[in-house]
Amino acid sequence: MRKCLIYGGLLLIAASLCLTGFYVQSAEKAADNAKRVMEQLETVLPKSPDHVLQEEISFPEGAMPEVEVEGNLYIGMVSIPSFELSLPVMSSWDYSKLKISPCCYSGCVYQDNMIIAAHNYPRHFGDLKNLRVGDEVFFWDAAGNQFAYVVTELEELKSNAVEEMAAGDWDLTLFTCTPGGRKRVTVRCTRTEK
Repeated sequence: MRKCLIYGGLLLIAASLCLTGFYVQSAEKAADNAKRVMEQLETVLPKSPDHVLQEEISFPEGAMPEVEVEGNLYIGMVSIPSFELSLPVMSSWDYSKLKISPCCYSGCVYQDNMIIAAHNYPRHFGDLKNLRVGDEVFFWDAAGNQFAYVVTELEELKSNAVEEMAAGDWDLTLFTCTPGGRKRVTVRCTRTEK
């Protein structure tokens, strides 16, 4: 009986090491993918130095311009200066796309209700929990328009709190899962005139 417990414990340790290795490998691959896409996006996306007000943008309601890179459509890029982090943002989300870069979960930057999701990989949204109220976040759309935000609130939502994720009057929401996926680290932002 004692040998069975020892072998069982060793198998659990081995399984844990395999899962950790898989996570590290996935995180590194995602970081490399995002970096490669960012390099390509930065060459094709014009960046406006000035903040563009929603009223000045002439795209149809809910439509955002897209750029295709490596067979995926991107609506722009998100930047979190306090982490020295800039990442591409895909136009729609699914789990396979999240392995490459953050994705637009719902909403639209022009309607001040965009929600961006990403994995908690170290070089994606892994540090999201360390943002503070007052930190800046920027988004550039595929047309080069800059949108500036300030972090207004941080919260943890249950993993199945889909309605709560979209609830409220937030101009931009960023979210990722906690380790183990039981909760969602959620950062709410308000657009500024910067």
